[in-house]
Amino acid sequence: MATFSLSSTSPPTVSLYNVSNSGTATSKFSAFQLRSAKLSCLRLSSLHRNPLRVSIGGKKEFMVMKGKRRGSGAMCYAAPLSVNTLQFVSTISSAILLLAKGTAVQKSFLVPLFLLQAPDAVISWIKSEYGFWTAFLALLVRLFFFIPGELELPLTALLLVIVAPHQVLRIRGRQEGAIIALVVAAYMAFQHFSRIGSLQRSFERGSIIATIAIISITVLSCLFLF
Repeated sequence: MATFSLSSTSPPTVSLYNVSNSGTATSKFSAFQLRSAKLSCLRLSSLHRNPLRVSIGGKKEFMVMKGKRRGSGAMCYAAPLSVNTLQFVSTISSAILLLAKGTAVQKSFLVPLFLLQAPDAVISWIKSEYGFWTAFLALLVRLFFFIPGELELPLTALLLVIVAPHQVLRIRGRQEGAIIALVVAAYMAFQHFSRIGSLQRSFERGSIIATIAIISITVLSCLFLF
């Protein structure tokens, strides 16, 4: 009698534990993606609110982002010179020309040039009480002691600023004042180079300081027009 063996494969069993594990893994992966998206958004917002952002000449640059992108390369930005800085340089050049030797320039022209091109802070100090006391003490010293002609010009410039009317001080920083200062500087340069004889002699050891000072005053007077 033949026996038949019925062997059948058991149906696949579905484990609830595996289903729950896969669901947990999927939820963990979704949470990880959401957390990564939040971090990326926070990084972008922090870069937009970066306090190290610098504005030079109307153009904003992110210094931190530039440094990260370029690696070890250091970037430098040169800010343009301000009018106040040019005025200080012009005043220093006028003082150097006042004390310099080797030039036949009529140095009294430096007094109106100082009135037109001196910085606002210097003019405000001269017209304050400190300037009045300085002028008063300088006049007392001038009455009883001898002062060389080169040192009398600063006192004259001090008194000129003090007694200057408001209408004269208003042309400071305007195109009218810049034109007057340029005419004075150009005339001084003409005096210097015409009376010294030649261009080569103007750059010799005895007159090179005065030549550099006059060139500086003339160039700065041209820059004040722009």
